[in-house]
Amino acid sequence: LGAIQLMRGFDLVQVFFVAVALAVAAIPEGMPVAITVALAIGTGRMARRNVIVRALPAVEGLGACTMVASDKTGTLTVNQLTARRLWLPSRGMLEVGGEGYRPVGEITRDGAAPGADALRAAAELGRSGALCNEASLNVGGDGDVRHFGDTVDVAFLALAGKLGIDTAAVAERFPEAFAIPYEPHRRFAASFNRDGADIVAHLKGAAETVLPMCSGAGRQAALGEAERMAADGYRVLAVARGRVDAKSPEDAAGALHDLEFLGLVGLIDPLRPEAADAVKSCREAGVGVIMVTGDHPSTALAIARELGIAEDSGQVVTGARIQELGDDPAGLAEVVTQARVFARVEPIQKLLLVQTLQRTGHFVAVTGDGVNDAPALGAANIGVSMGKDGTDVARGASDLILTDDNFASIVAGIEEGRIAYDNVRKVIYLLVTTGVGELVLFVLAIAFGLPLPIFAVQLLWLNLVTNGIQDVALAFEKGEPGILRRRPRPPAQPLFDRRMVEQVMLMGCWMGAAAFATFWYLLESGMPEDEARNLVLLLMVLFENVQALNARSERRSVFRMPFAANPFLILAVVAAQATHIGAIYMPGLAGILDLKPIGFMTWVAVAVIALTLLGVAEIYKTLRPVADDA
Repeated sequence: LGAIQLMRGFDLVQVFFVAVALAVAAIPEGMPVAITVALAIGTGRMARRNVIVRALPAVEGLGACTMVASDKTGTLTVNQLTARRLWLPSRGMLEVGGEGYRPVGEITRDGAAPGADALRAAAELGRSGALCNEASLNVGGDGDVRHFGDTVDVAFLALAGKLGIDTAAVAERFPEAFAIPYEPHRRFAASFNRDGADIVAHLKGAAETVLPMCSGAGRQAALGEAERMAADGYRVLAVARGRVDAKSPEDAAGALHDLEFLGLVGLIDPLRPEAADAVKSCREAGVGVIMVTGDHPSTALAIARELGIAEDSGQVVTGARIQELGDDPAGLAEVVTQARVFARVEPIQKLLLVQTLQRTGHFVAVTGDGVNDAPALGAANIGVSMGKDGTDVARGASDLILTDDNFASIVAGIEEGRIAYDNVRKVIYLLVTTGVGELVLFVLAIAFGLPLPIFAVQLLWLNLVTNGIQDVALAFEKGEPGILRRRPRPPAQPLFDRRMVEQVMLMGCWMGAAAFATFWYLLESGMPEDEARNLVLLLMVLFENVQALNARSERRSVFRMPFAANPFLILAVVAAQATHIGAIYMPGLAGILDLKPIGFMTWVAVAVIALTLLGVAEIYKTLRPVADDA
């Protein structure tokens, strides 16, 4: 364009300034700032909904999520385990009353007090559970319960209190010599306590792990009872004890055999009241939800049914099965895509699950709270850690932190992520469209041999008073109705997709062509160049005001978008017009910009031309509706 102008006799300095101005128009230099503002606003909104953002790209990334792999404990449940059932060998089932961790509640059988033998057996179980324990539980004078440690351990301390056991006295009488802490691959914990000159092991863990270490009849019956309790949604732990010949942790594991089986404990962790609705919202949003837990498959299925995640055992896969298929990527992918519940999963299997979901095309969000969850959190597209009960390692590996450890907050994050992504698109749409409009105006003027329709300094002023304000204001859009009923966008979908290109070219070309036609008409009608240029500049300001309103939604009519939903944008549009009109009546600035007063009727006529852009946008939205509109 510069070469054409030079060939037509334009001054070199003027050509240089026009080239610089066109570069400013073509390169939306305000875009990085506006996008950062949009993401920062999304970060603030997420924080108000209990989601802390550690990595800014995760704001819009969560909006692209197609699968959420959620832990059960603490995320879908309230993470307050309570012992509800005791199954004692040869004595049957007992029920445990009371709520939460408060060590107050009755022990009954079929609604009546059990016999003395049953209570003694229950107390033996409760004592072992209290000794094999790393937690603390205290009830203050005000009745406030304070606890520290794993929720399973806390639940056993509460059970001991209900059984009338003084846990502090028991711990003092039988001091711990050493212990085997719980690990997911081990599936049990053991405490080795001194009883005079002897060492007595006290164990609790998964029934299928602990029972083979025990002697005596009835183990098969206990496994069957554990299965039935798990199917009712209980988390089932077996408790055992026995004198062992072990002097250190190194030889302790080999000494765990021929133990006395004391019974089964059925624990309930109530579901969060909002969890089922949150799962339903995910499904409506096109986001799959799978549950990943260390629980027994039957327990996991019972809870998943209640949440609406799974319906039958065919949708349950164990961690061992994932491990078996580790060398068969195709087979593993088939199993993983059909399952909805993953039980008895260890951390390395969770990582393999995440990687398999990603290979099948999913954009995966994963929750985790422990040190061992860090690899899966790091490998996920979006790692989500827990703010209350999560470890520092898990939080360090994650992109988002849930301050309330609540699955419903993930759904809120998905909604805010989609809003943030939409707002980024709106900002880009506005900036690029106005840039195209300015380029088209100049290209047509030069191609048809007309004088410059806008001077370089006027073009810079145009970008300052419109895009400098309106693009940031667009970032405050609050989201459109039904945003959680859309399908997730494909993770690989570019910002400049086909629809964006169509809109940018249509609106930009209309702006440029209409401004050029207006300039041509004014010159042909005998208006002086400076006056025609003055009106074209006003027209471009109005065009960009109108385009800011069009950019509020790619799918909904501007007349269906309440202005009160984003007062910042309305203020920005008014401010742009007021600033431009104010500049006309400021002698110094008007002289620099070559601006002249404009009559009211002339302003109205120019505004009518600018409003044609609104009509073009409305026609486009009608003829090209978005496929996933609610």
